[in-house]
Amino acid sequence: MKQLIAILLTLVLTSCGFKVVQKSSFNNFSISDIITEGDKRINFSLKNKLSSQSTESENKLIQISLKTNKDKQVKERNIKNEITKYQIKITVNVTCTEISNGSGFEFSKSKSGDYTVSNQYSKTLSNEKKLVELLTDNIADQILNELKTKLNAL
Repeated sequence: MKQLIAILLTLVLTSCGFKVVQKSSFNNFSISDIITEGDKRINFSLKNKLSSQSTESENKLIQISLKTNKDKQVKERNIKNEITKYQIKITVNVTCTEISNGSGFEFSKSKSGDYTVSNQYSKTLSNEKKLVELLTDNIADQILNELKTKLNAL
């Protein structure tokens, strides 16, 4: 009886029909043009990352418009009223238009993080630059995932 239950459970649980979706199969679009507005360094990084993920042989040709905004605010101060931490929030508004049929969609992605102020100004700038690069890479990945999802739904 135990063997019969074990066999039935094995058959039921292993043959559920679930199939893992490969995200590489969703990469069926080609970016014809990327229009940028806002922070130049962030836009350059986003443009490079998006362009590298686009395939040239596919039939879905899209145009992307990026509007970036970088907001830097003081997060913490010490007893002497000196700034000890900054917070950076990067917001990207994306407008995507499919060239063949004119359909399009918009979405927005944002990411925030904070960095500490160092005794040396150059170290502080380096901390800020590293944080901006990290946030930009995360936003680029989010944008690519959103593009893949929405373009395959159309």
